[in-house]
Amino acid sequence: MPRTSILLLTKNDAGNTEACLNAIYSQQGADPFEVVAVDSGSTDGTLDVLRRFPLRLRQIPPDSFHHARTRNLAASFAKGEFLVFVSQDAIPASPGWLRALVANFENPTVGAVYGRQIPKPSSSVERRNALNTLYGTKRIVKDPAARNNIGFLFYHFSNANSALRRTVWQAAQFPENLKVFEDLGIAKRILDAGWKIVYEPEAPVFHSHLHSTAGLFRRYFDIGYTLRRLEIWEAPGTKTSMFRTAANVLKNNLDRMRTSDDIKSLSRGIAQDMVKSIGLLLGLHESRLPIFIKRHLSAHGVY
Repeated sequence: MPRTSILLLTKNDAGNTEACLNAIYSQQGADPFEVVAVDSGSTDGTLDVLRRFPLRLRQIPPDSFHHARTRNLAASFAKGEFLVFVSQDAIPASPGWLRALVANFENPTVGAVYGRQIPKPSSSVERRNALNTLYGTKRIVKDPAARNNIGFLFYHFSNANSALRRTVWQAAQFPENLKVFEDLGIAKRILDAGWKIVYEPEAPVFHSHLHSTAGLFRRYFDIGYTLRRLEIWEAPGTKTSMFRTAANVLKNNLDRMRTSDDIKSLSRGIAQDMVKSIGLLLGLHESRLPIFIKRHLSAHGVY
């Protein structure tokens, strides 16, 4: 029986799915693993790609997909002791990606691990800044007994490139009362239960999205709403560290504008960061807004 199960949720992204699976099946030095794919109604050739690989495929109706519930479903199909979640558009960037991710479970106090996300070459200034802030080169062991003095990064976690100890997933489960940011929800449950979470930069993937300015506003509105709902915003160091980080990103972009030839991209990045901040603040104070406005501002229909 495989010790590790790699769980892949797919829909209509044949090119990235193939690249992701090619990288997965090229891993070196890892224990035997299985791949379980859960597809929610692909019509573009993704299913043909999946059937070319030695994986187990499960199919669900498109309208039944739910970020938390479908991940819990995928985990229920797994046979391994460790559950690795990777997005179909997150391409492992190293043949040692899987080994580096799972090796952290040699410490019996570690409940979950997440790896580095490297922006793709086509990424915007805003995405490069965001990902480089969240996913640095230093390994972090998040210890709930010490809280590590890392501010808002303490509860940060991402399903795009992560692994959970099976027993920990069984106890915590992805919170199905959240429509989105279920990774943030399960991370809080894991840490609050006393388990450690490791950020492992030696387990990198190439992963980034192209967000419009309006899309970023709505996404960060939902982040603010979720931070308040999960009571993370009031956690020690969250507010001050987030504001400090935003100020540093702004300063760095302004400094770069003095010497860069790409003023347009930097200006757009600064504008997008400001829009994100406004969206976040509105989401944090959503209780003061009428419901019809909140529904319009939310990217994922959290209301």
